[in-house]
Amino acid sequence: MPLIDEIRAAMSRADLAWDGDRAGLFLAEAAAPDHAAGPVSIAQAGLTLGRGERFAVSRGVAVLPVTGILTPAPGVISEWLGWSTYAGIEQAAAELAAAEDVAAVALHVNTPGGLVLGCADAAAAIAQLAAVKPVYGVIAPLAASAGYWLVSGAREISIPAGGVAGSIGTMARASSPVGPGQSGEQAHEIRSGSARAKNPDPNTEAGMAAIRAGLDASEATFLSAVAAGRGIPEGEIRSRLSITDDPQDGGATWTGADAVARGLADRVESTAAAYARIFATHAPAPRPAAGRARARHARLAEMRARA
Repeated sequence: MPLIDEIRAAMSRADLAWDGDRAGLFLAEAAAPDHAAGPVSIAQAGLTLGRGERFAVSRGVAVLPVTGILTPAPGVISEWLGWSTYAGIEQAAAELAAAEDVAAVALHVNTPGGLVLGCADAAAAIAQLAAVKPVYGVIAPLAASAGYWLVSGAREISIPAGGVAGSIGTMARASSPVGPGQSGEQAHEIRSGSARAKNPDPNTEAGMAAIRAGLDASEATFLSAVAAGRGIPEGEIRSRLSITDDPQDGGATWTGADAVARGLADRVESTAAAYARIFATHAPAPRPAAGRARARHARLAEMRARA
């Protein structure tokens, strides 16, 4: 089975925190002939990450990519396609929190989201990092669903005018056998007596309730993290993210200024401008060579005068 088909199959059986339409664009790119991970260039920050590198540091500022369709742990998918993983993000956050040469961290976010499994722990790791050092979210240009869950723990979030943020909520795809398989036989799933919640049947009321209960629990954790990270009262978060007066009409995405108005970002700013501001704040500009030479000559002249 081709790798892209394996990814689609895995996603069809899991609880998801993603923007399905935009995830399709990433899957289509991954399906291109000879597509494979190469160096990740973040030109706006003047950095290039080699294959397998989780972050890069320049002048005391670390850039941590949160990109691609997010999955729990490194494996063939992440290694071949270069997508971020929750385990990798957790490990990077711990390393950066302890790194004495890192003054600030920028999350470079371009993701439609991914699996629910593992996301809460990665989001908690980012929040813990933000409690130790300034963490900036740079949406470049997509922070949807699980991707937004992660970046919501940043000190501040910038989004370009055409950038997209939101899609807050969880979903699942479920199926049940309703007709003969390719062999001409009817497929059945038979569960043990006390395992009715195992692979619940969405065609039954009880099965649908079991599926939704799991999704609602994940959504509650998701919303609580966003509320805490963005400083939004939990009693307001659902109405803030609804497209109508009904709090259940959430899950939408917003661009640029609309994302700021909803409280999902702090400023509309190009990616290049965001990095320029972060580096200006936390990374001293290198002194020009001529200036260093003049300073050295001045010190030598002073030493000779004293001799």
